Amino acid sequence: MNASLSRRDFLKFSSVALGSLAAAPRFDWLPEGEGFPSGVIAYGRVGTEEMDIFKDDDYKSEKVGKLFRDQIIPIFEVIIEPEDLPNSPRWYRTDGGYAHSAHIQIVERRLNTPLPWVPEEGWLGEITVPYTRSYRNTLTYGWSPLYRLYYQSAHWVTGVEEGQDGEPWYKLTDELLQIDYHVPAPHVRIIMPEELTPISPNVPWEDKRIEVSLKDQTLVAYEKDKVVLNTLISSGIPSVGQTASGIPTATPTGRFNIDVKMPSKHMGDGKMTDDFNAYELPGVPWVCFFHETGAAFHGTYWHYNFGYKMSHGCVNMTIEDAKWLYRWVLPTIEYEVWEERGFGTPVHVHHNSIGSPNST
Repeated sequence: MNASLSRRDFLKFSSVALGSLAAAPRFDWLPEGEGFPSGVIAYGRVGTEEMDIFKDDDYKSEKVGKLFRDQIIPIFEVIIEPEDLPNSPRWYRTDGGYAHSAHIQIVERRLNTPLPWVPEEGWLGEITVPYTRSYRNTLTYGWSPLYRLYYQSAHWVTGVEEGQDGEPWYKLTDELLQIDYHVPAPHVRIIMPEELTPISPNVPWEDKRIEVSLKDQTLVAYEKDKVVLNTLISSGIPSVGQTASGIPTATPTGRFNIDVKMPSKHMGDGKMTDDFNAYELPGVPWVCFFHETGAAFHGTYWHYNFGYKMSHGCVNMTIEDAKWLYRWVLPTIEYEVWEERGFGTPVHVHHNSIGSPNST
């Protein structure tokens, strides 16, 4: 094996199970179940307007093609450095060349059996297809397209109704705008309460803490002096001059506490639109706020560039890490509660490396 191949790690996404995606016939080539076409180990969704494909796994190599927002690509190989954390940026070998992972989300396509009923107070649901189009149903306009909802985003399912195709659709209630819209029920998996049981509930409040290094773009969670989570994050890109909202986009530094937890949050401008390029992020999952400006830890489905500043002030995490943190931090939150407030787990955000004398 030559030197260039010796650093390659063939990451087998064995947990990826692909189902069918209704109302998107151009994706019908994606298989159902756990099988993959020969050589394919996963599929990815492009999360930015456009990005380049390179001849080799190197930004300096020749550009040989383009990928565009919401395009679904086969992945034949994942190339990472052995010393990297599991969520470090990497390269994917796809059709025609190599694409960097910064704006590619690994996705599944699974259909779910619709429930005949859900309570009005709502149950949490997770999108299990690369994306699905939501629709509003009004007396004036009938079924009108609204947001695209993306894989692993979380939403409050508050009803089961007949959709425009005569099949069961779930009614979703937007917690920010207090409006209802609908998606095909098979595109949503109801999240069970046992998935959200607290982690380390018997550890005293004073023994849990979170430390974030903006210098290294890392987060470490501690139980006393024991590290229970060590991961890359993406903090805020500092704004130049005054922002439209008046809130700086750099992640605030200092000592804080988790004070609000929400399993689903609509972030962005808060507008109703069917423009998928608009700054609307409905269903951001596993949100733990720690600052009055709205800075929070949360899951991220629109990029995979952890280790680099990417956000408008929040601390972006992988959805898996954010869900773990949501279950671990205080205050605790019951399954059907949309928002919980309380004096929670301490948070320290600083510009130094974690463990350095200046980080204390």
